[in-house]
Amino acid sequence: MTETLPLTGERTAPGIWHENYWFARHDAAYRWITATLPVTGRVLDAGCGEGYGAEQLRLAGADSVTGLDYEGTTLRHVQRVYPQVEVVQGNLVQTGFRDNTFDLVTSLQTIEHLWEQPRFVAECARILAPGGTLVLSTPNRLTFPSGNWYHTRELTAAEFVELVEPELEITHVLGLQHGDRLRTWEAQHGSCVNQQLATDHDTWDDELVRLVTGTTHQDFDLRSGDLDDCLDLVVVARRA
Repeated sequence: MTETLPLTGERTAPGIWHENYWFARHDAAYRWITATLPVTGRVLDAGCGEGYGAEQLRLAGADSVTGLDYEGTTLRHVQRVYPQVEVVQGNLVQTGFRDNTFDLVTSLQTIEHLWEQPRFVAECARILAPGGTLVLSTPNRLTFPSGNWYHTRELTAAEFVELVEPELEITHVLGLQHGDRLRTWEAQHGSCVNQQLATDHDTWDDELVRLVTGTTHQDFDLRSGDLDDCLDLVVVARRA
């Protein structure tokens, strides 16, 4: 399913064994959305990437789901693998959609890639229908390993809130953390993130291979509280 997409490090995708930790970490946020929030009406996944998240939103009960991305090869993949997801190629800060179009807009692990972050949030607010919900996630700058050249600006929790609250009413600010199994492993072996990044995957030891290949969305928790040490940040906001 993923062989036609180049593995550049910009996006994560299902079905790649050595990327499975990162896929599960992204997947956990989509799973939280579909388990916690109403997924109804018209939904936009902005920066949909491979399309697995847009498909989850569709299966959760949305009337329609549109995947928006800038890259044509990626969108052709979405069309082929998830044919019931509508796809649109376009600019996230100037989408071309009419005002009040969507009941739910999601954009997970995308905003850190954008140069014009305030403009993107304003665009999301514009295309949300009154009463609609925006869900954004992003790596926590305080804990995310430095050096990802695809990221233009990473955010802290305070910076994330400051970015969103001029446009919308924030209802949740959450942090994604390792669950019990990953914390227990790290207590014995050290940071699984650092170990994955330290060497090429074909040199990983058996313990790390088993951890990465066995990781699922259930190995992560989303909760409020002190967010400085969380892995990823999630903001949920509502248009009045």
